[in-house]
Amino acid sequence: MNAGFVFVDVPGIRWDAKYATWDNFTGKPVDGYLVNRIVGTKALVAALTMAQEKAESLGFGLLLWDGYRPQRAVDCFLRWAAQPEDGRTKARHHPHITRAEMFEQGYVAAKSGHSRGSTVDLTLYHLGTGELAAMGGGHDLMDPISHHGAAVGEAETANRQHLCSIMEACGFRRYDSEWWHYTLIDEPYPDTYFDFPIG
Repeated sequence: MNAGFVFVDVPGIRWDAKYATWDNFTGKPVDGYLVNRIVGTKALVAALTMAQEKAESLGFGLLLWDGYRPQRAVDCFLRWAAQPEDGRTKARHHPHITRAEMFEQGYVAAKSGHSRGSTVDLTLYHLGTGELAAMGGGHDLMDPISHHGAAVGEAETANRQHLCSIMEACGFRRYDSEWWHYTLIDEPYPDTYFDFPIG
């Protein structure tokens, strides 16, 4: 692993690295994800530690779906998008748009902020039950319902607002099209896209 990067090992923070599994929009493990772990810059981990403490004060914990993303994984997404639609993941992840439109509409990028190491995809879980907080749509649902300000239920709106307030208070900025996606404002490598594998 590159200097300045570490595994995210923070008490109370859970993870499910979707791109290391079959449970993602490509329908199979993605290039560069050799283990189901989350990696990020040391600055990201420090900020997530603060975010976890703030979440706990509200009765929540953090669950991470992705952090650092190797450029080879992004290249894998591009190859996948050029293949014919087989329908396996469309209903769940991009029900109203084509694979190509995922890039055109900004849900997936040819150069991802994740590859700089200080962007994270995450949600909240309830400390009392361990259950994920209702958010009105799952990870990588590429649809307007995933946008900040979308018309979702009262509980889902409150949970999205909790996540946003936690992350913004700890130095992150949100991505308006994805309620789960946050980038550290003072990221240490703002112009570098890394490609070392996660393993």
